[in-house]
Formats: sequence, structure tokens, C-alpha cells
Amino acid sequence: MDSIVRGYKTWLTLERGLSAHTVSAYLEDISKFMTYMKLQNRAIEWSQVSGEDLSKFLVYLHDLGLSSLSQTRIISGLRSFFSYLQTERIVTSDPSMLIEMPKTGRKLPEVLSVEEIDKMIACIDLSRPEGHRNKAIIETLYGCGLRVSELVALRISNIYMNDGFLQVIGKGNKERIVPMSEHTLLSISQYLMQRQSVYTVKKGYEDLLYLNRRGGKLSRQMIFMMIRQYASLAGISKTIGPHTFRHSFATHLIDGGADLRAIQEMLGHASITTTEIYTHLDRHFLRDTIIQYHPRS
Repeated sequence: MDSIVRGYKTWLTLERGLSAHTVSAYLEDISKFMTYMKLQNRAIEWSQVSGEDLSKFLVYLHDLGLSSLSQTRIISGLRSFFSYLQTERIVTSDPSMLIEMPKTGRKLPEVLSVEEIDKMIACIDLSRPEGHRNKAIIETLYGCGLRVSELVALRISNIYMNDGFLQVIGKGNKERIVPMSEHTLLSISQYLMQRQSVYTVKKGYEDLLYLNRRGGKLSRQMIFMMIRQYASLAGISKTIGPHTFRHSFATHLIDGGADLRAIQEMLGHASITTTEIYTHLDRHFLRDTIIQYHPRS
């Protein structure tokens, strides 16, 4: 059993090119199912797992109080695992394809206004050692629509200042090119000017763009805490995180009339349907459109 899971972990990392965080989530999905089977006093033979086992597992997850979204994500993880088992000919069929996924509503993400983002940036004390770094981080998240995992992995060699774009390694090791605004370019330039004097760079991290105070790689949690701190200082009560800037980036582009396909490319979405959620966010725009054009308004 351990050798199968180890092989799956290697497959996720090398074949699919997933991040350590995503791999850990997939392995946790398998662990949950194995725990459930032990509670049922069932020996786990993957070739003997049935669609009924997985349906009962879904009921078990529901009884634990997990949301439909969480249940769907766990089953998606198990489907990935059974796909691997089929590839390795450990099983001949995929029982996960026999179960119906829970119905999930489409939750609209939280978005910041331009004014709220400006307020947060205004709260950054540029006289502090980390000031220019933190400003550049927020400008990069909002100005380029990056995922936090993409931000912390950015390298100086990925930044093309003269051409005004950066190269991003996204999900599945897919590369994409994202243009940078003047604000982002200026903030990164100011940060790089004082980076060497503020940070003692650890060996092996010389090319990493954003550093922690010890000269190593920033964690996702550090970015999250930093954003929460500035939101509090700016008097913003919304529950936000690094991804909020990505949502705001896409929403503001849609509001400005940008092409959906172009936004899809910049965000690195595999499917246009993922990008389409941003067309539903600006309720005020929709209301004003109805009032202006509907004959009964």
C-alpha cells in the first residue's frame, strides 16, 4: 500500500508537475478514504473498491459536516488517484466515475475596489526595511493577477523590465507571459534598488525576486498575514487574502471592457468557463444596464 501511494506521489510531482502543496492535498484525500475504510473494518484492496464504497464514503463526508465543495474536491482527488492506478494497471476500471458528484453552487469571490487597494498601499510604511518589498508584492498581485504560489516563486530572471512583462510558471508547470503596468514596474524597480542593501541573500536564492527577512523564500502564510494587516490598517472589513487581488485584477479588466480570452490567457485558466465567473461580479453595472436599456425601467 505504501509503495503505491509513494508511486502516486512521484507521478503527481514528475509526470503532472504539481506543486508540493497540491500533491499534499491529493495525498490527504487518499488518507481520508483509507481512514473511512478502516472504520468500516474493510481491508483496502484498490482493485476491489466499488462505486458503492465511494458513494458511502461521500455520505460519511457529508455526516462529518463537510461542504459540497469540499466533498467534490476530495472525490476529484480520488479520481486522480484511480486514473494513476489505471495507468499503472493496478486496477482495470475506475469506480469513482460511477458516483454522482455533489451539487455545488458557484460562489462569487470577494473583490476590492481600486480605492480600497489604493488605501492598503497607502498604509505601507516605506521607511521600514520591508516597505518597498511589500508594496511591490501587492502591486504585482493586483497588477498581474498572479496566484500566491506564482508570486513567491518569481525570479529576477523572469522579469523583463525593458519589455514590460514577466514570465510566470503556473499550474502544471505551464508558462505564460503577463504584461506589467507602470505601477508594477516602478514598484519592482524601487524594491530591487534597495534589495541588496536590506537583505542578506541565502545561497541558492540569489535569483529569487521576493525574499523574507532572512534572505530566503517567502511563505504563502507570510503573504496572507501581511495582506490582512494592511487591510485592517486601511479599515477594510472584507475577508481577503492574496487571491482577492487576482479576483480584483480580472474583475476590473472585465469592467473596463477587456476581452475575456485575453483575461483567460493572463490568468492562466485552462478553461474559459473558469474566467467567465468574473462577468457576473459587477452587479451595479448590470443594474445600470437594465435601468438604461429596458423599456419597463
